Amino acid sequence: MARPRHQHASGRRLTARRIALLLLSGLPLLVSPDGTAFAQPAPATATPASHPYAAHIAEAAQRFGIPEPWIAAVLRAESAGDVRAISSAGAMGLMQVMPATWAELRARYRLGRDPYDPRDNILAGAAYLREMWDRYGNVAAMLAAYNAGPARYDDYLATGRALPAETRAYVASLVPVLGGGLASDPAIPATPPVPDWRDAPLFVIRSGDTQTADARPSEAQSGDARTPVPVRDTADAEPQDGSLFVARASEASTP
Repeated sequence: MARPRHQHASGRRLTARRIALLLLSGLPLLVSPDGTAFAQPAPATATPASHPYAAHIAEAAQRFGIPEPWIAAVLRAESAGDVRAISSAGAMGLMQVMPATWAELRARYRLGRDPYDPRDNILAGAAYLREMWDRYGNVAAMLAAYNAGPARYDDYLATGRALPAETRAYVASLVPVLGGGLASDPAIPATPPVPDWRDAPLFVIRSGDTQTADARPSEAQSGDARTPVPVRDTADAEPQDGSLFVARASEASTP
């Protein structure tokens, strides 16, 4: 049975009032076909307190200058929160750290003996993410190297040999979440162009004049302060004036 006209009018006024209140709240809106308005949650800039490893993620973010949402997103993609996760390749724990990488990071940052300990595994993973960022300087490359290993990613840069399908899918799914832009092609980043002799310098630089380009960030002093990674908004991937990052706390010297 059709409702009286005055009830329709009353319903429209109520809907309009709700929309006005939501607009004043500053939250983005979703409006259904029947006029019902829903507020979308604001983008998170910190790990929710309800996250089971929120305290460890916050500690790692402060220590290594990596945003909490980055660490939480990688943890979710790597292990889905399974503390005892182990891959077919042998990667361990929440952040799926390889045994050799774990041994190196454990010594450098004085972590505990158990690679599956949630706190130490998250610290190791965040440290490795930071090293990959310092080495390559962009989100897609950082993720590709974290997942496939820097040696495999360097081979990709040198030869153009495609990264594993798993790595390409991993990067494509996480780049928008981390605010590195939208992945138009899963095979991110693009294959490097073929060198052109016309782009070569006129003078050859002697090998002793500069540092080798292959020097690993991990070989730097662990106590050196690092410039925070630039922040990009996950909504539109445009640079922001503020920063989600906290400068990394000074590390103890390597034992």
